[in-house]
Amino acid sequence: MADVAARAGVSGQTVSRVVNDSPRVDPSTRARVEAAMAELGYRPHRAARALRTGRSQTIGLVVSTLSTVGNFRMLQAVADAAETRGYALTVVTARGAASIAEAFDRLHEQGVDGAIVLNEATAIARDAGAPAGLRLVVVDSPADDRFGVVGSDHEGGALTATRHLLDAGHHTVWHVAGPEDSFAAAARERGWRAALEGRQTPEPLRGDWTAASGHAAGARLPRDVTAVFCANDQMALGVMRALADAGRRIPEDIAVVGFDDVADAADFRPPLTTVRQDFDALGELAVAALADAIGGEPPRAQLVPTRLVVRDSAR
Repeated sequence: MADVAARAGVSGQTVSRVVNDSPRVDPSTRARVEAAMAELGYRPHRAARALRTGRSQTIGLVVSTLSTVGNFRMLQAVADAAETRGYALTVVTARGAASIAEAFDRLHEQGVDGAIVLNEATAIARDAGAPAGLRLVVVDSPADDRFGVVGSDHEGGALTATRHLLDAGHHTVWHVAGPEDSFAAAARERGWRAALEGRQTPEPLRGDWTAASGHAAGARLPRDVTAVFCANDQMALGVMRALADAGRRIPEDIAVVGFDDVADAADFRPPLTTVRQDFDALGELAVAALADAIGGEPPRAQLVPTRLVVRDSAR
């Protein structure tokens, strides 16, 4: 850093401000310092910075699995947002209360500044409790004074999707729901039920987010069903295959709606009407909320809107 300061003709404190992206540096001075850093091949030493500032510029990500599309998309979104803000990312998996407590301990031992807990892992995280000093943000969880919460408007999205089918003239709408222990699945089921208030409400068929479970549920749909809302796009894909196996046409005989708007949804046959989650916005908000918490800001809950994308499977 002293070499950079000498080359740029500034103080060591000015170099430090540039390295830490302080706004208190004149643009021309910043450019001169950055040019000197490039010429000398200077890179900030993360461990040394952590010793000096008490922060590692590393955050953790806790997941129960990366096999689901939602978790995988969120991992990418969080990684991108963390990189933009200059954070390194450490990923750990946890599937139960003991496992998540161990995950928190590992992250704490590695000196991370805070952690984001994704989707299915949030329920066990609420009961486990994080080590003192480990800031947390959870994705898809009820509001909680102990940590920040970021989530999609699952209930509102499901309500909109179901009303779209009812407005198209369907007497009722069947539902292929997600796992019983999933916060997102429960919220989507509530939105579906709210839209059907005062109408016949069939018993939901439950899957596990996979296309195979959607196929099994689709094979159990009665022949007189004319509309089905699926809690995610993978299960919708399985339902559509089961309907095709039974000789039922989509949307002429039965309309199908999914949730998530995965990258391939527009290429299903027919293209899938679905509720779009903004995973990029979720990842950015989660990292921003964690950065605020690390900086001492109080936790808050933030909800990201969803949007119905109408395609051929349910017009």
